[in-house]
Amino acid sequence: MKLDFIDLGKLCVSRTNMRFSKKAPDVTDILPTMRRHGVIVPVLVRQNGSPETFEIVAGTRRFHAAALLAQECRALGQEVDAMPCAILESGDDADAVEASLIENSARLDPDEVTRWECFTRLVREGRGVDDLSTTFGLPDLAVRRILALGNLLPRIREAYRRKEIDATTVRHLTMASKSQQKAWLALYDDPDAYCPTGYQLKQWLFGGQSIPVAHALFDTSGMAGIVADLFGEESYFADLQAFWSAQNGAIEQRRTTYLEAGWADVVIVPPTEHFHTWEHEKAPKRKGGRVYIDVRSNGEVTFHEGYVTAKEARRIECGDAVTPAIKAARPEVTGPMQCYIDLHRHAALRAALIDHGGLALRLMVAHAIAGSSLWHVGIEKQTSRHDAIAESVENGRGEADFDAARRKVLTLLSLDPDEPTVTGMGKDQVNRWDGSDLVAIFLRLMALGDADLLCVIAVVMGEALASGGAIIEAVGRHIAMDMASYWQADDAFFDLARDREVLTAMMGEVAGSTIAGANAGEKSKVLKTIIRNHLEGADGRDKCEGWVPRWMTFPPSAYTARGGVGTVEKAALAADATARRALSRDGANEDLSADLEDFAALEGLDGREKPDGPDAPDGPDTADVSRHLTVM
Repeated sequence: MKLDFIDLGKLCVSRTNMRFSKKAPDVTDILPTMRRHGVIVPVLVRQNGSPETFEIVAGTRRFHAAALLAQECRALGQEVDAMPCAILESGDDADAVEASLIENSARLDPDEVTRWECFTRLVREGRGVDDLSTTFGLPDLAVRRILALGNLLPRIREAYRRKEIDATTVRHLTMASKSQQKAWLALYDDPDAYCPTGYQLKQWLFGGQSIPVAHALFDTSGMAGIVADLFGEESYFADLQAFWSAQNGAIEQRRTTYLEAGWADVVIVPPTEHFHTWEHEKAPKRKGGRVYIDVRSNGEVTFHEGYVTAKEARRIECGDAVTPAIKAARPEVTGPMQCYIDLHRHAALRAALIDHGGLALRLMVAHAIAGSSLWHVGIEKQTSRHDAIAESVENGRGEADFDAARRKVLTLLSLDPDEPTVTGMGKDQVNRWDGSDLVAIFLRLMALGDADLLCVIAVVMGEALASGGAIIEAVGRHIAMDMASYWQADDAFFDLARDREVLTAMMGEVAGSTIAGANAGEKSKVLKTIIRNHLEGADGRDKCEGWVPRWMTFPPSAYTARGGVGTVEKAALAADATARRALSRDGANEDLSADLEDFAALEGLDGREKPDGPDAPDGPDTADVSRHLTVM
């Protein structure tokens, strides 16, 4: 076998290769390593009928990864490295197949403990988690899980290497304290004891355990709230709040003692976090070493004296000083207390808003404009897949009038009048969700009079009014909307109108029944020309003023019995809702009349004698009368 460097252009994958395929293999797992270190293990090749070309017997994935890296180098104008190859002697295909199978099968992936040993050496050499993740093509989480094996007792780690302990159990043990690991090993060694593993171990370590008195850093003599087991061998705290209050005080005292002893800093690691030895290195007090106080949820506290972070250890080696970490000031109010304050203030304020209707209206409009964590107002974008439709709407009078009103409102709110919308304060602006935008808009609305406020409301509602809904029909009919003032037939309309039956009916509306009957058999193009001429008064035709097709009037109607007119269907929904409301009001009137009659009789009103005694009939409650009056 001969070792040599061969250009990639002279290599191809042999059909005898066990990974031969027309489709390129996945190389994402080895690409990061090769990008950093190149090809470390030569590929196996043999001559391909010519002394200048070779075919790859084993190493297809390395070859494809090298090809991808070559493309990257060419794009950057860099030189492409040749491929390290081990050239096999000439032989038959059976020899090549055996070589391919042996090269791909006779490999044993390292176990996690071996990886941990290697990763630990690399960390000591200055490699970080990001470096290891990039080099070996592993997710950050996978690297951290491997490094977390350093938290285990050596015996547990070796048992994991020998596959005597499963991976799930090891994952949970990496979060356990040393004393918990020792207790677990005692159960593991006892053949008559139950040793929790897997997810049962997680419950054993963290779920619902009592706090032993042995974990207390303070004097427990004479302390109330301590219970013992039946044999008096173990004692536990029954009052967890009292324990943590005393334990935190003792931890703070120990912290002060360490600082007075000259330690650069003392860091308290809360129960929600963990102290990982692989992230730190030993450092003496004189070189800025810290004390880490590791507090566990079971009350156990471990003191790690003389440690710095791995990055700080590199700086110490370079002669730089380590500055103590600046501890954040303890907030005046705890999280639960802040929640208590916020909820009570919120409950009181919304009750007081009931007596301030005008302010509440302005507040609601401010939420619609600026938004909040609870308010997300969508905007009708008036989009269409047809450019002609979008252009027709944009050039219409309705859009022009609304744009003028929008600009006025933006000016009233001290916003840029060129912003496309009022609602959302313009998508191009940075909308801060800390509430400052909401407060600013609310204060501006409070300074506006009622007339300007109503103008703002109309524009905001117009922007958020969905197109094509039943509410369009209800509002348009209520205000007696006249479409003729805002719309005239244009090229886009005539291009979309193609039904001959409908066009004939439209021609009858603008030209009269005589002309419509005479031209009923003409093609659609002729019918459109006649309609257009009458609308424009061209070609000697009588001009038809203010014509609007039935589909667009309020209320709309159809030209045929075929159906399929969206505006007509939505108008029917609006009419149905109106009818149901009328029936409800009529029913309420009838119930109210009966209740008022009974109420008057029972109360002796209108000169009637008021019934009394145990046999007096029950009548309507005043709440029933009030309810009917509210419906009215």
